[in-house]
Amino acid sequence: MDSFSLGIMNSSSCSKGFVTYLVAASSIAIASAFFLSNHQSSLLGSHDHQLSLSSRSVRVWPDLEFNWRTVVATVIGFLGSGFGTVGGVGGGGIFVPMLNLVVGFDTKSAAALSKCMIMGASASSVWYNLQVSHPTKEVPIIDYNLALLFQPMLMLGITIGVELSVIFPYWLITVLTIILFMGTSSRSFFRGIQMWKQETILKLEREKQEEEKTENNERKVVNIKPEFEEPLLPQPAEKSGLEVLLFNIKWKGILVLIIVWCSFLLLQILKNWSENCSSFFWVVNILQFPVALSVFVWEAVKLWRESRERRMCGNSECVCEASIEWTGPQLLFCALCGLLGGTVGGLLGSGGGFILGPLLLEIGVIPQVASATATFVMMFSASLSVFEFYFLRRFPIPYALYLIAVSVLAGFWGQFIVRKLVKWLGRASIIVFILSSVIFASALMMGVVGTEKTISMIKKHEYMGFLNFCEK
Repeated sequence: MDSFSLGIMNSSSCSKGFVTYLVAASSIAIASAFFLSNHQSSLLGSHDHQLSLSSRSVRVWPDLEFNWRTVVATVIGFLGSGFGTVGGVGGGGIFVPMLNLVVGFDTKSAAALSKCMIMGASASSVWYNLQVSHPTKEVPIIDYNLALLFQPMLMLGITIGVELSVIFPYWLITVLTIILFMGTSSRSFFRGIQMWKQETILKLEREKQEEEKTENNERKVVNIKPEFEEPLLPQPAEKSGLEVLLFNIKWKGILVLIIVWCSFLLLQILKNWSENCSSFFWVVNILQFPVALSVFVWEAVKLWRESRERRMCGNSECVCEASIEWTGPQLLFCALCGLLGGTVGGLLGSGGGFILGPLLLEIGVIPQVASATATFVMMFSASLSVFEFYFLRRFPIPYALYLIAVSVLAGFWGQFIVRKLVKWLGRASIIVFILSSVIFASALMMGVVGTEKTISMIKKHEYMGFLNFCEK
């Protein structure tokens, strides 16, 4: 058995262990919430309805003015956007606690403004990435096949996450977030260590080859005629910035993604205009499933057929950037991960990149392409949420425009600096370490905010069980 097959087997076993950890830990947390719901309901009786309302957050919108809070928020927002987009995770896990603790926004408004920041940073990052060539192949830096596979499920998951955020108590959201973020952070960190070791071996081999080549040239000197000083084989001309941009844009894939985006936006507008928990409300909610599943199944069948045909022909080349065989179980796993990423994004106000970024690395996508593809998908999901929150009047316009401007600059400069650093050092694993660090920082910040709010709820004897979704 070759090393590639062994690598796939090891990755598969590690993925199963990671999924087992997530399912077990999350089940314990949700079971605890059910226990608290039943226990407090039996103790409080008729006061349950009043306490459920008291646990909901009140809207708080600080004014946009120059003070230490704005300065700190700007610095954290700039760094979070810059490193978050490079890692392909957005940075929502950093923005929400920052806007809540430092600036003073309520949780729901902080989540809405977080989406604005993710949209700005991802948009500028996508524009930068479209002008960058693929590091190893003559293909676009963005994998449109993977974008079409994950984006519909991510958007569907965001809708589910937003609705679960109404039901789930804040402490449960915090616990589930920490469980997920600590798992993905550690997984990405160990992945980065493996890549670092592989890059070190490759660098040593290249240095050894260069030394041998230099020694051979010194031993054997050949007189070359002037007419043969030019290369005998024509070298490919370096592409201009405009040529790279046009090559990276695939209009067919972008058009399909825009159609999915518009469909979800229309359904979200109709849902927001309908009465909560009415028949029309549930019909619109259900319609989102066939929209997402139709695009996912279309792309999944396409990948499965191409992968099967190549295997039958003995062609070991991958269908897309992912170095896995697109079988039924693998496609189902990707669908569930996309749904999970969107659900986490809906719960926290992030773009879903905390799942998508590590997942793309897990299935064998190189860091540069994983970052570009995850950021591209997040641009659609975050912008959809921004439009929805705008119609719901969830954020103040002046603050949103300011934070978007900060994030746009941070996204561009973050990509520029880190890409130059990767090229200079010759180590793409830096992107993986940045991804892991951003997720870990998000877990710490969410833990601090969640612990503080949970202690406050306990002191005030607030209801800490599941809330009523249809309660106004």
